[in-house]
Amino acid sequence: MDKIIELRNITKSFDGEVVLDNISLDIYDNEFITLLGPSGCGKTTTLRLIGGFETPDAGDVLFMGQRINDVPPHKRNVNTVFQRYALFPHLNVFENVAFPLRERKVPRDEIEARVEEMLTMVALKGFEHRAVTSLSGGQQQRVAIARALVGRPRVLLLDEPLAALDLKLRKDMQQELKNIQKATGITFIFVTHDQEEALSMSDTIVVMSEGRIQQIGTSQDVYNEPKNAFVADFIGESNIVDGVMLADRSVSFSGHTFDCVDAGFGKNEAVDVVVRPEDVDIVSEQAGMLRGTVTSVTFMGVHYEVIVDIGGFKWMIQTTDYVGEGARIGLYIEPDAIHIMRKSKYSGLYGDYASFSNEFDELSEPESEAQE
Repeated sequence: MDKIIELRNITKSFDGEVVLDNISLDIYDNEFITLLGPSGCGKTTTLRLIGGFETPDAGDVLFMGQRINDVPPHKRNVNTVFQRYALFPHLNVFENVAFPLRERKVPRDEIEARVEEMLTMVALKGFEHRAVTSLSGGQQQRVAIARALVGRPRVLLLDEPLAALDLKLRKDMQQELKNIQKATGITFIFVTHDQEEALSMSDTIVVMSEGRIQQIGTSQDVYNEPKNAFVADFIGESNIVDGVMLADRSVSFSGHTFDCVDAGFGKNEAVDVVVRPEDVDIVSEQAGMLRGTVTSVTFMGVHYEVIVDIGGFKWMIQTTDYVGEGARIGLYIEPDAIHIMRKSKYSGLYGDYASFSNEFDELSEPESEAQE
């Protein structure tokens, strides 16, 4: 695939605070790419730089190989769907979608054909004369998407467009957006802090924290092969413990030596060890590689979340088998369930379920559209 957007050594600050710290990123034609991270990580600022709503302090934004740092938004072949939709309440559905074409003086017959095409694509055929204020949140979002697509941009920017929808509608719209992206062949750049949303929709995920890119990869890459403790914790649940690589494919942690599949680390190198909760088997205490006491059990519908105290470190286990609080159990871990990461600035900050991370507090805080 051809590169359509290139960010080269981008730095951006607001009021002396660095929001993007020398980031570089390639975005390809016909790609669904998601910028994922907590509030304040810089993902919305990245989107606004691509859209032309902000200008980098340093570095370059390239579109099809051409530098566009100073090109205004209306002259970029890029459209944006905002979280609040920004529809015109005095115009009906047809006129909201037709608005950008009328601004360009497109002939009436072509406007009618293109608007009908877009409304059919977003499953709103027959809604042409409805007032947008009478529509549900999901329908209003579809109108906003149709309006953004009717001008046939090369790139569509989506700034948390599903955040205001209820859970079921959000899941339906996730699939709809992916289908629309495939049908149009337009590059979608999607911003979210919802990990499940990113995993289910994206060709490529860009995980961000503190104004820097932590990892770029497919959903499978960032989930199964996280680069550091931040990525491992932010993408799903993770038990992250201190370990020592004794040799290739041999690691010691939590008082036991395990076979693993990782190699290339120094002998006796201190490492972070990640074990996903769903990859741990609960066995009898005698048969366990590790042994501990169950401190809490939460029924989650399709599985139980079991917290186990092992030497003062609280592990999370996801299992369909019920165990009671206070039970002594063993844990069995296969070699391919153990992932080894090099130590980083995030080591020691995540992975112990004695208390959850402050991620939920961060997500509950209002986000600044300019600096998020």
